[in-house]
Amino acid sequence: MADLAVIMGATGGLGSAIVDAFASRGDRVIAVARSRAEVSQLASKYPLSPSPSGGGQGGGVTGDTADLTSRLAVDDLWERIDRAGTPRWVVNATGGYRAGKVADSTPDDFTFMMDLNLGTAWWSCRAAARRMLTVPSPSGGGLGGGCIVNVSSRSALEAEPGAAAYAVAKAGVIKLTEVLAAELKASGVRVNVIVPAIIDTAVNRQVLPEKLMQKAVAPAEMAAVIAYLCSDTALAITGATIPVYGKY
Repeated sequence: MADLAVIMGATGGLGSAIVDAFASRGDRVIAVARSRAEVSQLASKYPLSPSPSGGGQGGGVTGDTADLTSRLAVDDLWERIDRAGTPRWVVNATGGYRAGKVADSTPDDFTFMMDLNLGTAWWSCRAAARRMLTVPSPSGGGLGGGCIVNVSSRSALEAEPGAAAYAVAKAGVIKLTEVLAAELKASGVRVNVIVPAIIDTAVNRQVLPEKLMQKAVAPAEMAAVIAYLCSDTALAITGATIPVYGKY
């Protein structure tokens, strides 16, 4: 049976490239987005099934929706994912940006950035970790053969004025990754985080100057790094924070 991969935040420039990377190598992919309208964007490339239970034995892409900032919605989502089996690969690519300095921030700014960037990774990791302990190891030495990959940001590592709540939330994603990797290391389940700078997406091209975009990393290149981490050739890598900056 093909490996099952769950991609959170599966639409947009990076998310769709991650789906491409896993689907093209024959994984069964569950692509999760916030709304049906977003999931339908993938329909032109993949025949989406209405629920995770429709993934089948071979490769293919199944769409589902959830408010990933909500613990209850994430718990409900994972109950649906259970119908397709236990994932071997989980990627948490949900996130978003809102500018703002610390002194000028509002409670809504803080809560929104924390929920969207850290909360989404937290609740997904919580649900995935409970299940992935039962995945058979590829070495045949027991259980725990899967990998979780989170997506942070360069802003988490380098101070960027005006990105206060976003940077703090993304720094939390890195620490979440490190702690969860330590907690799961003995089980064989790996947890890593990639740290993009600028990704060459349509949204970024609308708001960032061309000079910066010339240094951006293509979504497919970013997805290739994630797919590598979610493979048997990366079994020695866990708890790693991996910069993917390109020329920036």
